[in-house]
Amino acid sequence: GAAGGRCAPGLECVKSRQRRKAKGGPVPPAAGPPGVCLCKSRYPVCGSDGLTYGSGCQLRAASLRAQSRGEPAISQRSKGACEQGPSIVTPPKDIWNVTGAQIYLSCEVIGIPTPVLIWNKITRGQYGVQRMELLPGDRENLAIQTRGGPEKHEVTGWVLISPLSKEDAGEYECHASNAKGEATASAKIHVVETLHEIALTK
Repeated sequence: GAAGGRCAPGLECVKSRQRRKAKGGPVPPAAGPPGVCLCKSRYPVCGSDGLTYGSGCQLRAASLRAQSRGEPAISQRSKGACEQGPSIVTPPKDIWNVTGAQIYLSCEVIGIPTPVLIWNKITRGQYGVQRMELLPGDRENLAIQTRGGPEKHEVTGWVLISPLSKEDAGEYECHASNAKGEATASAKIHVVETLHEIALTK
């Protein structure tokens, strides 16, 4: 705090616009509005423990807590959030639909740096051998879309199929990668004869 008119290291004194009157209490002496100690570094930082802190002050507080438990101090490794491998926020979901329908699979991933997202169709052959086909390939009824977001360091990707054909049935994999690693999630597209079959198979 601002005890003795000084802020702790890493904090700066910011004058408040007006003195706040305590509820029902007396107005403080008119010695000018009191200052508030705020963190100088109000941006995320990466700690030596591999965790991201909201500010340098939060990192310092965590470091002091660690030292009080007899653990090593935490230092600032870099400005900005720590790098982390991709993780799947929202995986694609299995779909049942009829030929001629318009369908899509979606996949949302996060990582730092922002991951690159691609889609594969997995074909499982004899003896468990699987073949990966990078999409969209030369399919006229299939499109891939990718956009950043909705959050920072997130990417959302879609496989759009229209019209759906029997050849489109199978397993589709969302694959995310960055410098720190990779993550995958998959879903199956089931092509049925009639919509009545969907209720029976689900």
